[in-house]
Amino acid sequence: MSFDDILPVPDFGLGWLDASGDHADVVLSTRVRLARNLQGHAFGPRARVNDREAVLRQVQQKIPRVPLLADAVVAEMPKLEERARRLLVERRMASRDMLGEPGRGPLRATAVLLGASAPVSVMVNEEDHLRMQTLFSGLRLRDAWSLIDRLDEELGQELPYAYHGEFGFLTSCPTNVGTGLRASVLMHLPGLVLTKEIGKVLQGLSQVGLTFRGLYGEGSEVVGNFFQVSNQTTLGKTEEDLVEHLERVVRQVIQYEMQARVVLLRDAAQVTEDKIWRAYGLLRYARSLSFEELMNLLSGVRLGVSLKLLPGLRVYTLNKLMIFSQPAHLEEAAGRSLPGTEGDAHRAAYVRRILATEGAVSPDDESSGAGPSMAG
Repeated sequence: MSFDDILPVPDFGLGWLDASGDHADVVLSTRVRLARNLQGHAFGPRARVNDREAVLRQVQQKIPRVPLLADAVVAEMPKLEERARRLLVERRMASRDMLGEPGRGPLRATAVLLGASAPVSVMVNEEDHLRMQTLFSGLRLRDAWSLIDRLDEELGQELPYAYHGEFGFLTSCPTNVGTGLRASVLMHLPGLVLTKEIGKVLQGLSQVGLTFRGLYGEGSEVVGNFFQVSNQTTLGKTEEDLVEHLERVVRQVIQYEMQARVVLLRDAAQVTEDKIWRAYGLLRYARSLSFEELMNLLSGVRLGVSLKLLPGLRVYTLNKLMIFSQPAHLEEAAGRSLPGTEGDAHRAAYVRRILATEGAVSPDDESSGAGPSMAG
């Protein structure tokens, strides 16, 4: 199977959108990533083209012997069209750094290994020689860690990792030295934002060794009230300790978020319901939507679904809207580039089409027996 075979598959690599995991209305996804480097090759800023090429050749030679990657597709970034590279980033299989600098493209010998039968992928020659990751729906840290730990063991039997007896696995960034593990949970926290409690919560995260980022990870801004919460350091603790600590704190944040939503319904029910239905109405009928505007409106609708104020809509539908309305996905569907406001118009049309099929039922429709008129 080649990358050209999997590119047309609409849902390839997107099993984490299905909203099947624990607390899926608050937690969009769980990701666990491991950073590894190979002995005998420079890594990080010191790596040259010959180092990267040697690493990629070594990895390609060994992956047929790795059960979880035996059927993997090797997507070499320089050989892909620009839109295909962006699709991988939008599906969270590759990092934005792998796109390279504008006008210059990705670095030579960079690639992504895409597991065809398991939700795993490996970035080759990003910041580290190997960055393996897995994505799960909802809060499933233990499942994600178990799978990536298995992949790490399988790869480690075939490839010589750079390891120090005192410091652990050696990585390009000092904060990853030790276990090389970065576990993260993508959380939707509108209740804490609307009740103005989010500042306290984020400050509390930093005090217990965690950090937060935006939707696309490091360097990205928070949009749509989505916060990616992850461990900050990896040295001096076991992988199990890091995963357990993150899960314990995340469950506490979920509790705070649910309490905030109760407060909204108790103290500002009419305002909250109006905000939710206005957001739905704009999505249902808008003719132009920027991605940031879409994310902010989806946040209100997602809150409405969780509070059961928007019957008839599924969390899966909202997850799908978020991914397939990104620029590269819209261009892939259109079969051409969408410059300027064209992309915003296509985004609005796509959202209208999905909501017309899988839209919500208003309370007035339900009480009058009129059926789902807003969805028609």
